[in-house]
Amino acid sequence: MPLFVSFFVSLFLFFVSVISLQASHGISIDGSLKYPPDFKQFAYVSGKAVKGGKLSLHEIGSYDKMNPFTLKGTAPFGLDMFVFEPLAEGSLDEPFAEYGLIAKDIEVAEDRMSVTFTINEEARFSDNTAVTVEDILFSLNILKSDKVHPFYPYYYQDIKEAKVLDRHRIQFLFNRPNRELHMIAAQIPVMSKAFYEKHAFAGGGDENMVAPIGSGPYVVSQVTQGKSITYKRNPHYWARNHPVRKGMYNFDTIVINYYKDQVVAVEAFKAGEFDFMMVNVAKQWARDMVGKRFEAGDLIKKSYPHQNNAGMQGFLMNSRRPVFQDVRVRQALGLAFDFQWTNKSLFYDQYTRSTSFFSNSYLAATGLPSGLELSYLEPFRKDLPPEVFTTPLTAPDSTDPGGLRSNLRKALKLLEEAGWNVQEGVLRNREGKKFRFEILLASPFFERVMAPYVRNLKRLGMEVDYRTIDPALYTDRIQNFDFDMIVHVYGQSMSPGNEQKNFWHSESADHLGSKNLAGIKDPVVDSMVDKIIYAQTQEELTAACKALDRVLWYGYYLVPNWYLNVHRLAYSNSFEQPAVLPRYYNYFQLLMTWWSKEQENT
Repeated sequence: MPLFVSFFVSLFLFFVSVISLQASHGISIDGSLKYPPDFKQFAYVSGKAVKGGKLSLHEIGSYDKMNPFTLKGTAPFGLDMFVFEPLAEGSLDEPFAEYGLIAKDIEVAEDRMSVTFTINEEARFSDNTAVTVEDILFSLNILKSDKVHPFYPYYYQDIKEAKVLDRHRIQFLFNRPNRELHMIAAQIPVMSKAFYEKHAFAGGGDENMVAPIGSGPYVVSQVTQGKSITYKRNPHYWARNHPVRKGMYNFDTIVINYYKDQVVAVEAFKAGEFDFMMVNVAKQWARDMVGKRFEAGDLIKKSYPHQNNAGMQGFLMNSRRPVFQDVRVRQALGLAFDFQWTNKSLFYDQYTRSTSFFSNSYLAATGLPSGLELSYLEPFRKDLPPEVFTTPLTAPDSTDPGGLRSNLRKALKLLEEAGWNVQEGVLRNREGKKFRFEILLASPFFERVMAPYVRNLKRLGMEVDYRTIDPALYTDRIQNFDFDMIVHVYGQSMSPGNEQKNFWHSESADHLGSKNLAGIKDPVVDSMVDKIIYAQTQEELTAACKALDRVLWYGYYLVPNWYLNVHRLAYSNSFEQPAVLPRYYNYFQLLMTWWSKEQENT
């Protein structure tokens, strides 16, 4: 190596080493941060925002517990966001950056085998007790235990342990290097050790409904079990002027009322019972968000663009069921869904068909595999369908005349190859057993989507039923893998990581409550998931995501649905909003930057 090249390489490594060892106000995956140490607020909030007023929201179903971290039961909407806080807060401007909140300084070791957090001495729980390193240690240990939803132990499994260094510093030690593990560690929601020493963590009986304390901007002020919950802004909130909180959480009171279903909720919204709703039903957006109050300007409907990774929504099959264990059967079920007709006839052509488990992002597999992505797949060539290497990800199409009939003929051929034949109009296997399954729904709005899909399946000789059940029962059935087919959304971030193990890895397939709802147990999938989690560079992460995308796609674990690259929001004309939109955000994060017009005018 030439001397001057060696010098600059050494100089570069020196600066990387220095940066990684310095205590910093923020962290990211690639080392870059948009906001400097002395920043005052995020760009997507407004300095004009004022505190005050009441925000009324809605939720579907009910709730029966006050701990958002346990598996059994349903916690009220907002509890995890309003009451609890992480060590660092993510920026909605950057795909992989976080800025210290409870932790004022974050120090990542040069070998990336640990991260040290220095606690902000001002951090307080709502009972005015100080947030301590012991609270953080307690929070990590409880979230790695069997007392919580299994998502958390999976997500934090590579955090080996934590060590208290002194009154203000705690160090998290890692099992192995992972380019995003320091950020995962900073996402730990901090709980009060004293509170949970007094009140059983898993609850039970009256303890189940005891409102927790946290360090967040709100406290629970009123609980009507299963019907409503009221949050009050903590007037003594310790971080009200903190840069990552300034201009946010502006409403004094937030009330969430529960409704039986979305039909009732829409009419309640139009009648003025609550102020804001995200509309996820195309028919409601096109036909129900109209009327005198919209015409008068009292109610507004508006699409807000975003750059989020849309992930994947689909009709997911539980491959634990014998009827779905043959990949050819699962492929046939996908051929029976007529997306083009559905989008035009039911959705007013609002949606784009999903052709990736990372839709609307640069992580989606396109074309044919090459380069690093191909090198990840090549060792498994004999174990993978040839299409992984020869065919771009393409969903079945019925646009051409006779397209659906052609797809159904292909489906019948696949079913015959898998040992299923139509006998007197009924699809049976060699033992004479009928091809029969049930589609479980959480919302009646999907019934109109399922009706034509089920008609197509019946043309193949299948006996298929669909039904909508109570949300609480639905949640219980899903957590126990007690279903045949469901509609499910796999949300994705711009920097996938440990959560992928919970989605797809063999280790999670038999853990009740995991998100591996399809029951996937595939060593190739496991390998791709590990490559995502332990990627050292952005190139490696992107290649691993694309490789996983192809393997999942040709496993046909679900029937791909659709996505939007906007949030469809309807709201009362009572809000002021910042001038700048964030880039990567959900609708609720956006709402928390708004404030009341009434308060601004007082």
